[in-house]
Amino acid sequence: MDSRQLRYFIAVYEQRNLSRAADQASVAQSALSHHISNLEAEFATPLFERKPRGMEPTAAGERLYEHARIILRAMAAAEREIKEGSSVIAGDISIGMANSGVKAIGVPLMRAVLTKYPNLKLSLTESLSGATLMHLMASEVDLALVYNPPSEKDLVAEPVLEERMFCVGTAELLGKSKKPISFEEVTRLPLIMLRHGLSSRALLDDPVLLKRLETTSAILHLNSISGTTGALLAGLGCAVATKLFVQEQLKAGSLVAREVVEPTLTRTLYLCRLRNRPMTYAMEEMRRLMLSLIAEQVGRGAWEAKLLI
Repeated sequence: MDSRQLRYFIAVYEQRNLSRAADQASVAQSALSHHISNLEAEFATPLFERKPRGMEPTAAGERLYEHARIILRAMAAAEREIKEGSSVIAGDISIGMANSGVKAIGVPLMRAVLTKYPNLKLSLTESLSGATLMHLMASEVDLALVYNPPSEKDLVAEPVLEERMFCVGTAELLGKSKKPISFEEVTRLPLIMLRHGLSSRALLDDPVLLKRLETTSAILHLNSISGTTGALLAGLGCAVATKLFVQEQLKAGSLVAREVVEPTLTRTLYLCRLRNRPMTYAMEEMRRLMLSLIAEQVGRGAWEAKLLI
């Protein structure tokens, strides 16, 4: 098995058709078919089911596709690293961020990459924190800003900042006062929360308090940013969130926010990467840039948080 065979395999997998795959790979269809057959012989298992209208991946083919993408990406990164060294930050870099990260530093990050690193191609993926972590674990992103990731031996998680949490909702549900609200009072409110699992753990540092909110107060579980915002504006319930999450609605006066106390609720943001993937020059530079932008936003009050870096 070599890189050429893997590239041919990926072309067939993505096109589901030998003729189209041959065009994409700029190779004769007979040669492409020969390489696929050799791969299947090497693995002693079929990678595709041949059908009248194309090629359908088998379970083995599905698994090989995931590995092949990672292998070719790593090989390309290694080639760039050796050829270019640290003199030019170039190539592809993929970064995943929870919604708060994109709101706070998304535009400054994009502007910095476009102006300072013209040879670097940035891919920025926004999702809920749990989904962002899954993108990282699947090697779909190189670096990720994630809230409260689980302890994983394959994960390097660097604490970046700590945010205080607020109860947000309409004035009809929370009143017009901006005074803090106790945790006990929050448990008596109808809450809109993230679905259980990786997404919900991003809400609070304390899993015991999180469990109590989930079991006593949650009326809806939504893994949707727009859905949660819409439900809040409609007065369907309240949410435990940061001010940054609903900053536009707070400025417009359509929602109010009251800090949760007794106890104070917090969540921690981490900058994560996979342990088995060595840092490239581009990753190192993007890590430095992201931490610098976060510190800048916190320093000028645009991101209400306590820096941990």
